[in-house]
Amino acid sequence: MTFDAVETIASAMGAARLRLQTATANLANAETTRTPEGGPYKARHVVQSAQDVPGSFSDALERMTLKRPVVSQVIEDSSEPRKVYQPGHPDADAQGYVAYPNINVVGTMTDLMSATRQYQASVTALETLKDLREASGKIIA
Repeated sequence: MTFDAVETIASAMGAARLRLQTATANLANAETTRTPEGGPYKARHVVQSAQDVPGSFSDALERMTLKRPVVSQVIEDSSEPRKVYQPGHPDADAQGYVAYPNINVVGTMTDLMSATRQYQASVTALETLKDLREASGKIIA
């Protein structure tokens, strides 16, 4: 197995794992109105980028080099919380409104499924790389 390919696949798996953890934390806290920092939970979002590969596109194709996915940052949602009128809630303000995290559950579930597919694709790529290595060893031997 080439080290570059394994490193690229491992990087993709790590990024997918962080996306999965972040999405599940957002879903788990979609109704959290009080945090130790004060106020409702703030959703977090993973920002992924691709690490540049030196050389031209044709060089990259010739070497079959993939860009390595990396997590460039995890950002906290800065949008205003969702206000729901619930005057009997213990976290209601003087007007009876409760601040809930501004989390789009459908969008978060979509991101969760996308991260799961990214992880599964990385596992498949790693298995294929392993199979190719084993097959080339049998041919050479």
